[in-house]
Amino acid sequence: MTNACRRPAVISRGPWTAPLTLTLLVLAGCGGGGDSPVVGAPSPPPATTPTLEQRSAAAAQTAQSDGNPCAPIRPFYWEIGDRNARAASGSIAVAGNPPAYTADSTMPIASASKWIYGAYVAQRRAGSLTDEDIRFLTFRSGYTSFSRCLPSQTVDGCVGYADNGVYHPAADGLFSYGGGHMQKHASLIGLGTMDSGALATEVRAKLGTDIELGYSQPQLAGGIFTSAANYARFLRKLLGGELILGSLLGSHAVCTNPATCPQALNAPVPGNESWSYSLGHWVETDPAVGDGAFSSAGAFGFYPWIDASRSWYGIIARQQAPAPGTDEDESLGEGARSVQCGRLIRKAWISGIAQ
Repeated sequence: MTNACRRPAVISRGPWTAPLTLTLLVLAGCGGGGDSPVVGAPSPPPATTPTLEQRSAAAAQTAQSDGNPCAPIRPFYWEIGDRNARAASGSIAVAGNPPAYTADSTMPIASASKWIYGAYVAQRRAGSLTDEDIRFLTFRSGYTSFSRCLPSQTVDGCVGYADNGVYHPAADGLFSYGGGHMQKHASLIGLGTMDSGALATEVRAKLGTDIELGYSQPQLAGGIFTSAANYARFLRKLLGGELILGSLLGSHAVCTNPATCPQALNAPVPGNESWSYSLGHWVETDPAVGDGAFSSAGAFGFYPWIDASRSWYGIIARQQAPAPGTDEDESLGEGARSVQCGRLIRKAWISGIAQ
């Protein structure tokens, strides 16, 4: 989703499929936090467990369908795997054109950056998050005026830009989706002097230098560009326990939909669904259509997830600018459409039945 972040001026609107280089990397329901239980209980297993072949066929058929929400978001790349490796994937093209996205296609991931920052903080704190960490990572800090960062700024420079660093006491304690919480938090924990290149180096130092990523602007909540292959390494580390946030998925979750939750100011989830928000990631808990998955969709269409049982991860990778007039700080933009497709692919994989 992005805090969506503002679209970086340095990123083209079309798919950018060049791999990351080392040069780029160097340069660039309701309630409060507290000790709430982990949410996202797994759905009942099917009567019989599908084989890997059945899962793969069902997921591929769903991704390639002309009659479901996956059709209008083409082209895209999809992938599903477990803690050890990728299990299935595919590049879905627009009719008449070659596939535009692969596992190695590099793109801005917008609010999928939030999950990475949440994991960074958990590693930095060795799992012992403070009450302040939790308040900022669940977007209840009162810093609700964020607009954007500029590519040349530092973290602190972005906090001081426009109204990004303005604190709103009336919003303190209430969920409000936006980039200001993480930007201010990063400043408070000592990242203020870092520019985009230094920020990428610092984050990779905690999460693993095998995860190649860069920042197009020093925005913690939405500035990362990377590939599906690299984000998949991050998700496998969560599943495998290499990253502490893997054991904290869904913890300290708060309600987010103002229509159903008095502790929320704004929520960008699709169709007015009622999701929960944990430490830099969503929990898809809507009582009607939610399956408890953990996710972090971005405004340009990048949608990573881990299923409620913490057995599988998945990614939809694509880059498309949100519709004109979209308020990216209050909307998932293209991420909402990727969620609709990704949810079906996830269901097909788990059930072994095409959707």
